[in-house]
Amino acid sequence: MTSKQKQSVQVIAVTGGKGGVGKTNVSVNLSVALAALGRKVVLLDADFGLANVDVLLGLQPTHTLADVMSGKSDLRDVLLNGPGGIKIVPASSGTQSMVEMTPMQHAGLIQAFSELGDNIDVLVIDTAAGIGDSVTSFVQAAQEVIMVVCDEPTSITDAYALIKLLNKSHGMTRFRVLANMAHSPQEGRNLFNKLVNVTERFLDDVTLQYLGAVPYDEMVRKAVQKQRAVYDVYPHAKCSLAFRNMAQQIDSWPLPSTPRGHLEFFVERLVSHTGTE
Repeated sequence: MTSKQKQSVQVIAVTGGKGGVGKTNVSVNLSVALAALGRKVVLLDADFGLANVDVLLGLQPTHTLADVMSGKSDLRDVLLNGPGGIKIVPASSGTQSMVEMTPMQHAGLIQAFSELGDNIDVLVIDTAAGIGDSVTSFVQAAQEVIMVVCDEPTSITDAYALIKLLNKSHGMTRFRVLANMAHSPQEGRNLFNKLVNVTERFLDDVTLQYLGAVPYDEMVRKAVQKQRAVYDVYPHAKCSLAFRNMAQQIDSWPLPSTPRGHLEFFVERLVSHTGTE
């Protein structure tokens, strides 16, 4: 601890176990909705294989997290200005993953995040698809995990596979579930119940909490075509109202207690997990 009291940072991982569930769209719009509530939000694109937060928003980063990890850039130089005042840490497609980082890069990453200091109170992490090492590392290091599912049989199967892995191999027991692209509130609730049923049958110590449903909305496609966040360009769309409601829920979640709530502790947890994979 320094003499200056550090503020707690809420670290939220958005994941899903598979591609195509709209995870990045959820990450971006929840971040913008949280910023609209006055939170200082940083969105970290943690998909080192297929980085796409910058593509979704039409941004063109000159530096990425890979440059921070290699010591070429300071994290402050990498941060992009996103919609609604959010800051974005872009990943670079096709570069080294977390599991290939050297101890020096680990240390550099911890230092880089700790220097963000008072400029952040929420860190949202858009993880890669699948159940690979970098996904499980980021999810374990976060305090809150949002599991995004949609109405496809493989979505529930893959979400369950990720929950099972995180529970059996890493001792995680609590996950929040968001139903995306739901055609009705009941469909969203049914998706949640399907995941609860299979989880309760095989994983007796796991708790799932329902965050809600984002309705299927044609405005999402229009926003993607404009390379804008739907919450930013169509604030009164059905899905935008759902994101606002969820952001209000997240805003009421208890802040982590120290020291785990400090950013450098998040990164220390992150790199210690990659080192044990």
